[in-house]
Amino acid sequence: MKKITTAVLLITTLLFAGYTHAQNTANSTTTKPSVMKMYLIERDIPDAGKLTPEQLKAISQKSCSVLKDMGPQIEWVQSYVTGNKIYCVYRAENEELIREHAKKGGFPANVITEISTTISPATAKN
Repeated sequence: MKKITTAVLLITTLLFAGYTHAQNTANSTTTKPSVMKMYLIERDIPDAGKLTPEQLKAISQKSCSVLKDMGPQIEWVQSYVTGNKIYCVYRAENEELIREHAKKGGFPANVITEISTTISPATAKN
């Protein structure tokens, strides 16, 4: 009787261990990929339009350095420099990553707006 009980206990333990491993493996492979959203960031920077190419290069390098450290869940697409503002387009998993990037880089992020869709002249033709 003792041999049967030990055998049953051993088989039960092995089955449970296999089940737990299978569940963990299934959970790790069924995790949904992150969804990147588009954001427009409005940065109030007095006389931004008067920044020199060297200054813009330094700002770009700082931004890229911070992004590299933050990982692939945030990406800078491009920016538009105007008189007293810089408008930036980013892809990120969430708005908090945009704020974190701004803080780490020393950039203002006065207004952050999620972009729901884009249109262009091509939209009129479809």
